[in-house]
Amino acid sequence: MTAWLMRILPDLTRRDVNNDLRDPDRLHKRLMLLVPDDIGDRARATAGVLFRVEETRQGTQLLVQSSMKPELERLPDGYGEISVRELGTLLGNLRAGLRVQYRIAANPSKRLGKSAGENAGKIQALRGPDAEEWWGAKAAGHGLAVATVQALSERDIRAKGSVRHAVVRFDGSGVVTDPDALRAAVLSGIGRGKSYGCGLLSLAVAR
Repeated sequence: MTAWLMRILPDLTRRDVNNDLRDPDRLHKRLMLLVPDDIGDRARATAGVLFRVEETRQGTQLLVQSSMKPELERLPDGYGEISVRELGTLLGNLRAGLRVQYRIAANPSKRLGKSAGENAGKIQALRGPDAEEWWGAKAAGHGLAVATVQALSERDIRAKGSVRHAVVRFDGSGVVTDPDALRAAVLSGIGRGKSYGCGLLSLAVAR
């Protein structure tokens, strides 16, 4: 069981790069070039493609993960500076009781019940304490007991014209309670909006 994590520092002087970063549908299609074309209708899930856009002191970076070895040559020449590492050692070392640092940009939300009247069945975005509660429950269900959390609301993602994903980045520390469940969460992602930069769970052993 392994995955590959790519760190792309995109060349922001390029028009195609900026077009990708402005359009979540276009960015999704670009990153899907990293995996084979002929893997079925659920290609993203089959290849385990997850990503997150981050702003760092060095500038914009794309973290892209896949469970298939990435075909870097399929990105345009000069698209950006790319480094790749395999996550097999990290995943293999997860054990119950291990303290880890985590980061995830997620789409905290819930489907409204019958009590919501005419809004029943609709998806409601969660913010503030509700979003933190959502993350704590999701993490617990995926084998991670959250010890600390810092939540930062990010710009909503608008995809396919009208679909909107509210994004909250969660950073903090936790303790592994179920290594198998946590490995599965790293490989498959957590929550909605995975095609648009949500759900990639990053872990590092706490020091």
